[in-house]
Amino acid sequence: MGDTLEFNEIYQEVKGSWNDGRLRFSKQSVVYKSSKTGKVDSIPAPELSVAQWRRVCLGHGIKLATSTGHVYKYDGFKDTDFEKISAFFKANFKVELTEKDMCVKGWNWGTANFTGPLLSFEVSDNPVFEIPLASVSQCATAKNEVTVEFHQNDDAEVSLMEVRFYVPPNTGDDGSDPVEAFAQNILSKADVIQATGDAVCIFKELQCLTPRGRYDIRIYPTFLHLHGKTFDYKIPYTTVLRLFLLPHKDQRQMFFVISLDPPIKQGQTRYHFLILLFSKDEDISLNLNMSEDEVEKRFEGKLSKNMSGPLYEIVSRVMKALVNRKITVPGNFQGHSGSQCITCAYKASSGLLYPLERGFIYVHKPPVHLRFEEISCVNFARGTTTTRSFDFEIETKQNNQYTFSNIEREEYGKLFDFVNAKKLNIKNRGFKEGMKGADGYSDSDEDQHDAYLERMKQEGKIREEGDGSDESEGDSDESFNPGEEEDEVAEEFDSNASESDSEADDGDSEDEGKKKKPEKKPKKVVKEKKERKPRKEKKVKDAGAPKRPMSAYMLWLNGNRERIKKANPGISITEISKKAGEMWKQLGRDQKELQSDSTTEYIYQPHAICLWSGTERHKRPRNNMRKP
Repeated sequence: MGDTLEFNEIYQEVKGSWNDGRLRFSKQSVVYKSSKTGKVDSIPAPELSVAQWRRVCLGHGIKLATSTGHVYKYDGFKDTDFEKISAFFKANFKVELTEKDMCVKGWNWGTANFTGPLLSFEVSDNPVFEIPLASVSQCATAKNEVTVEFHQNDDAEVSLMEVRFYVPPNTGDDGSDPVEAFAQNILSKADVIQATGDAVCIFKELQCLTPRGRYDIRIYPTFLHLHGKTFDYKIPYTTVLRLFLLPHKDQRQMFFVISLDPPIKQGQTRYHFLILLFSKDEDISLNLNMSEDEVEKRFEGKLSKNMSGPLYEIVSRVMKALVNRKITVPGNFQGHSGSQCITCAYKASSGLLYPLERGFIYVHKPPVHLRFEEISCVNFARGTTTTRSFDFEIETKQNNQYTFSNIEREEYGKLFDFVNAKKLNIKNRGFKEGMKGADGYSDSDEDQHDAYLERMKQEGKIREEGDGSDESEGDSDESFNPGEEEDEVAEEFDSNASESDSEADDGDSEDEGKKKKPEKKPKKVVKEKKERKPRKEKKVKDAGAPKRPMSAYMLWLNGNRERIKKANPGISITEISKKAGEMWKQLGRDQKELQSDSTTEYIYQPHAICLWSGTERHKRPRNNMRKP
């Protein structure tokens, strides 16, 4: 067997991601080296207390526990490795490798056991799953419920976000709360941000747009604590990506935007941006809870112990010094109204779009930040509701499209120049450069087509005016130039041009209308002939003449109307007709003809013959009737 055992391609689970490495058993220790990170775990042989062999998703695995309370799990062994490892452990570690089965019943009611750094959920003394408490980032309690959130690993394809445990109420007499006891067991071993010591400074009741509400912000050396009426958030400074300070369009307010990754959560909603709104007129005097020497040593002149000024400036200075990131402000862009932003709408809400030196940011619902390096192309499109506005579309390299709509027409030139100066790919550049300053805003595919459409609309108006005065114009043309319909077109236009100079200046559309007027003359003659044909004297119908016979369907309907009403009480007249139509369709041709013959009779009268239904028989004597 030898003094050592080595296994390659052994996996260790780290925050939901499998890292492969090499595991070596020797007489002195157990050593595992990760191939990805190079981290080495060394377990001295005298500290080994428990060794379990169990079946897991990657074949078989080993769980090792030490006398100091640490637990190590390695997966990826083969079924045939059990005998070798078991014999090695007995000979060198004096520890028996026991087999432990996992519970696969699928039950959700069991027992939670805290063994060292692990929370083991067990059913019938068999573990269902185990949670490394070092991976817990947050633990919140509610009525009979404990919510456990986890640190996220960017390398994991699928991440477990949270687990909720229902804790039944305590039926004992000790008076302890089982929910709080369960949460304290988790927090004692979890990697949770704890507010230890005093805060550097506190900002009271700042207005927050996302998440919405009033929050007290406590500034700690390593994290930011947002305390509201309902929710608490602890945001490590390592999760802050960018800081933005943006002036509102009304020039009286300021936005302070904090970009977060990973985002904070409120229920099922994620907030990638923390947006604070300040009034420019609000001032504050702030004293840091540190000595002057500590402030100078820690912040190197970026902050002072006593500061005063506008609230938004103080907050931004403190955040910049603690997060150690630059604050992004709008660049040289200036819109039509003189502000550094553009009023627009994204999805269903109205907001402000800020063109920055290296990207665009939209506030505030929902906030969107797009960097130039991730933008594939932009597009200027016609507004969907009116021509007095246009849409600005941004397409990213990941094939995501963002449409900012209802932008005022006057902002087009400024925005086009900005996009052009930043050398962004404009999808419809050829058409838009000639369109700058014009009134039309359309898609590049439809620009020429729309111009032609407007021209056709003008010709249609002229045509309609011509149709309304065709008869009078036709009479004047014939009386003015009788018998000259076959003259050349040039002579006709020469004579028309001498009448008025204004008509010749109206444009090509009116010239085409004039060309089409002579073509309408033969059509008018045809129309007049058609109108003169039906001038024959109409025969006057005799009032006593017999009426046209009723159809078989109407005769059948009159005979079955009451039956349909009785079968369907409360039915309306419209529904009676629909029902009768369905029943009539189901009758065969022979039945329809039989209905017509059996229900129709004629009555001879001196001046007329009347047709009536058999269900509404006339009261005349029977010998005056006969069937046809």
